Amino acid sequence: MKYYLAIDIGASSGRHIIGYVGEDGRLVTEELYRFPNGMQKEDGHLVWDTEALLQSVVEGIKVSFAKYPRIESLSIDTWGVDYVLMKGDEPQKPTFAYRDDRTAPAIEAVHKLLPFDKLFDKAGIQFQPFNTVYQLYDDLTHGRLAGVTDFLMMPEYLMYRLTGVKKKEYTDATTMGMVNAATRSFDMDIVRTLGLPEHLFTALSEPGTLLGELKPEYAAYCGGNTKVRLCATHDTASAVEGIPMQGNAPYVSSGTWSILGIKSAVPHTDAVSRERSYSNEGGVGYVRYQTNIMGLWIVQSLQKELCPDVSFGEIAENARASAFEGIFDVNDARFMAPDSMKAAIDSAFAEGCGPKTVADYFACAYRSLAEGYRVAIENLEACAGEKFDSLYIVGGGAKNTYLNELTEAAIGRKVLAFPIEATAIGNLKVQMREDGISFTV
Repeated sequence: MKYYLAIDIGASSGRHIIGYVGEDGRLVTEELYRFPNGMQKEDGHLVWDTEALLQSVVEGIKVSFAKYPRIESLSIDTWGVDYVLMKGDEPQKPTFAYRDDRTAPAIEAVHKLLPFDKLFDKAGIQFQPFNTVYQLYDDLTHGRLAGVTDFLMMPEYLMYRLTGVKKKEYTDATTMGMVNAATRSFDMDIVRTLGLPEHLFTALSEPGTLLGELKPEYAAYCGGNTKVRLCATHDTASAVEGIPMQGNAPYVSSGTWSILGIKSAVPHTDAVSRERSYSNEGGVGYVRYQTNIMGLWIVQSLQKELCPDVSFGEIAENARASAFEGIFDVNDARFMAPDSMKAAIDSAFAEGCGPKTVADYFACAYRSLAEGYRVAIENLEACAGEKFDSLYIVGGGAKNTYLNELTEAAIGRKVLAFPIEATAIGNLKVQMREDGISFTV
């Protein structure tokens, strides 16, 4: 039996999941290690502690080898858009987190040089204030790119530290807003127009590309060695690849963000897609035509603020009992990184009309998220020119029966919820495919 390791890291936690094919041909997964993750405040900015992340990755690999001494390969996926600047082999700090508000001046400057409609024509990526293109331009204007030899997206950086090999991966690169949707490579017209260093934008590698093996020091510490491959390193790309979908239907990858879309054979960079905030991100042999919705981040933030000792299952049941039916626009910028999520929600209602109890706040958040899905799927139908009768939901949100019921009622379509580790499954699927192994879920 052959064993593979998926390391899936989200904005709030990471997990090491082993995978192998059972005698019935179905994939068997086992979580071996879980660790916390989160942004930190440093000099007034939100940043990532990349050394702590690396240490957690290594510790999880060690635990994995302790139980499974022979692992064929491993790969890492994370959230998109964020990156590490490098001078040779040395990472440059800080590593900014996408929820930091540093890009506001850069957005205006970028759009003066390259209006957003022109940028969308090329890259086909919806406007988000944290897109890598704006982050890099902010680095340029503050002199942080001086002497930088290259930059690596978060999963690329972690795998570089494990192997010593630097490669850029296609699916995560598309989250930058700088990859040409038609050519699937960096659009050098964007790079030159913005005055970014051209040497930073090297060739992109496809999911499945072999990087090498663990460095000797990591192999010795972890108690074993294995191949390291690129999966679809953007976690949503792996999640979509892991959905046991019949045909092609809309999906939601429901986590800190909710990503709603469909698989498409070709990119859509038309004006309607731009106006309705749809993106063309990379998939494994297809385009993920999708939009970002401010997802369970709102619920997670409320839980930390209002009831940190209460489980999400209990929170959902309490919310079900609430009679509050008010909703707000989950995609409003006020919910990106507020000091108080409760206060941000209060500000979305007229005085005296907002939630009153703790249960009200969560009911309001869940109902608002379901409404966000309704708007997004109707926009999707308008953009794609077809109707859909179902919606697949995977990720953490798929376990929330209350949210699934609200969603089904809001969208008027059947919800198919798969409470599975879809991202890890997609990560494993790419690795195992390279060894000629297939499975059912």
